[in-house]
Amino acid sequence: MPAILIHGVPDTHRVWDGVRQHLSRTDVEAWDLPGFGAARPEGFGSSKDEYVQWLIARLEGIGEPVDLVGHDWGCILTARVASLRPDLIRTWAGGNGPVSAAYVWHPLAKIWQDADQGDAFMAGLDVPSLVELVRSFDVAEEAARETARHLDDEMKDSILKLYRSALTVGAEWEPDLAKVTAPGLVFWGKLDPACQVEFADRLGAAINARVLHLDCNHWTVLERPAEVAAALEEHWAGTGSH
Repeated sequence: MPAILIHGVPDTHRVWDGVRQHLSRTDVEAWDLPGFGAARPEGFGSSKDEYVQWLIARLEGIGEPVDLVGHDWGCILTARVASLRPDLIRTWAGGNGPVSAAYVWHPLAKIWQDADQGDAFMAGLDVPSLVELVRSFDVAEEAARETARHLDDEMKDSILKLYRSALTVGAEWEPDLAKVTAPGLVFWGKLDPACQVEFADRLGAAINARVLHLDCNHWTVLERPAEVAAALEEHWAGTGSH
């Protein structure tokens, strides 16, 4: 059964490159979400629920349960998939993506969720300014530039629509976490100012998962790729999935 890696915002599948270099298994796929380095299907509105349904459809096409992994929004979306369709998931792992009614959106998310402020922000967002934004989370210059260079108008629009669909995502989706049956791993950068580490513990408790605090900021997969890969391989081996 394959491992499927899902990125967050404002990333593409490339955010997983470092982790994948440290994985011994070869049946690993990192997918681009629609609008993030991949074209959106006709009529796709980039809402949180549309992303979940897109993931479910892709996973159904594989034909067997997978080891599903997500970071940031990838964590939020894949946790939702695991709660709605446990039959599709062999194991689940995710990090730095809160699924909690107690979580308060970070200041930039609130800007994106406001129609006027969000549109103005995206109109002025270019690659250099995104590099600086990513760098402010302790991401190395080269990695920040690789992240930012994939920014385009479709990604900007997708981000705005996703965040505007998710004003109360924690309250909506947290109760269904009790339906997750897959063995879980939560990995979290404990220095993340936007998605505080307390929400790692909340998520772990909600799905009865192991919780790993990493000594880094939000982008665990860029700052600590070897540690994330080692934790994933231990998780998969411990559940007999690979």
